[in-house]
Amino acid sequence: MDSELTDQAVIRAALQDPKQYAAIVERYHAPLSRYIMRLGCRSTDDVKDVLQETFLKAYINLNDYDQGLKFSSWLYRIAHNETMSFFRKVKSNPAAIGLEEQMLLVERIGDSTDIAADADRKFEAEEVRKALESIDFKYREPLVLKFLEEKSYEEISDILKMPVGTVATLINRGKQKLKTALGNRGAS
Repeated sequence: MDSELTDQAVIRAALQDPKQYAAIVERYHAPLSRYIMRLGCRSTDDVKDVLQETFLKAYINLNDYDQGLKFSSWLYRIAHNETMSFFRKVKSNPAAIGLEEQMLLVERIGDSTDIAADADRKFEAEEVRKALESIDFKYREPLVLKFLEEKSYEEISDILKMPVGTVATLINRGKQKLKTALGNRGAS
């Protein structure tokens, strides 16, 4: 199937011929794997399991997809739910995001706030990791969606099932909490 096709065209093809669903899996495999890892799923096997459940649920419910929503938001919501279910099943808390993502997150947030301007030095990776771990998951998750997955406020709203205003509040508070945590680490 042509990668130039819109999500809507791929969905229509998959609804007519179930074999075409492979195009959806191919299109979203890498981004959803990254997202699941960024939510805190560390084991490759666990990521594969969550991803498999995500694609299975999406396939089963493809007829129920609300075409008023962006397809990627709908699919990310399923991945979010499956990841949270996984954490509940294994009675585990999400791990902090990886080192590379941590630095990217700080860099991108720094572009939209004065986090970078407040520091005359680059934060060491360990400081960033600890600062992110100190932020409550309810703030970390919208930061990941906004600055690493590059989702719009509306898409984050669809994925997390909360009003856009709440998303904006969580992102702003998350940025402030990260800035504070990094500032406190720089002072010690």
